[in-house]
Amino acid sequence: MNRRTKILIWVLVMLGILGGVAGFVLGRYYIDNKKPNFTEEYVLYVRPETTIGQIADSLQTRAGMLRPKSLERCFDEMDVASKIKPGRYVIDSTATSIYVARMLVFGWQTPQNLVLSGTMRNKGRIAKKISTQMMVDSASVAQALDSADFLAGYGFTPENVFALILPDTYQMYWTSSIEEIFDRFKKEYDAFWTEERLAKAKAQGLNQMEVSIMASIVSGETLKEFEYPIIAGVYLNRYKKGMKLQADPTIAYCFDYTLDRILKKHLTVDSPYNTYKHVGLPPAPINVPPKACLEAVLNPQKHGYIYFCASPAFDGTHRFAVTYNEHLKNAREFQRELTARRKAAKSAGKK
Repeated sequence: MNRRTKILIWVLVMLGILGGVAGFVLGRYYIDNKKPNFTEEYVLYVRPETTIGQIADSLQTRAGMLRPKSLERCFDEMDVASKIKPGRYVIDSTATSIYVARMLVFGWQTPQNLVLSGTMRNKGRIAKKISTQMMVDSASVAQALDSADFLAGYGFTPENVFALILPDTYQMYWTSSIEEIFDRFKKEYDAFWTEERLAKAKAQGLNQMEVSIMASIVSGETLKEFEYPIIAGVYLNRYKKGMKLQADPTIAYCFDYTLDRILKKHLTVDSPYNTYKHVGLPPAPINVPPKACLEAVLNPQKHGYIYFCASPAFDGTHRFAVTYNEHLKNAREFQRELTARRKAAKSAGKK
């Protein structure tokens, strides 16, 4: 074998080695940067205390990770361990290892839906609703709801803060701070109160806060949305006549909603929220009223009703009356049906 042949063989061997190395490097690059590494969509929540190991384990078990070593390499390359940012991250089946690493380092979060709906008549429930959907803890939310200094920045107080919160679905980042959450509440509140709605409130002889207070009473009276404008009309009729509102929900509020039934003895409670003792609206909303209740106060049904009571059909609806005699008739029918049902239930229990 001559010298020229040896050199040629050596060159070919080196080219083979270099080609193998290049193939190995390019193969890894393709696997880490181009090839999806997951089979299932998974929402990954990263808290400040979450470790790299916990993330890898959850991606393995919940996202169907295919190549753990690929993710490990990319985590090392991006120094995820020291640069990771808390957040809500959606991992889908198209995600590569490097994309997930970059996602965690640069904080590429997917927004979270903060849903505020249902009955909200105490601050503890509101704090819990927010904390179960966001990274903030309930104690911090509760503290904000009771902080006069904090709420003053939004033009509200711990007493009337229910008016600030409009039930809705708010899209924001899971890591949003208390301030960012309340900033969003104020933004939506300001957006709701358009010039048109302000004019409608004025036409009813109310300001924004008074609309919220009246709407909270309407909300406390019925779960039937179609009744909102009718009941709003009843209370507005009483309000404009200078009558006491005599709203049972305000009595329930005075007792922190602990009463199973409101009895005559409860109507004497000493509280500015007792609308059986005081003329006009209570000082602040007694719950967080739905937007439909706010709209009902702004657009009440026009009628002459002054009174209403529960329907004897026991279907959650009410009967309305213009005169007190009509109201007494409706009330007696309800009471008779209630008595009959109780007797029937008692008899059934003895069998």
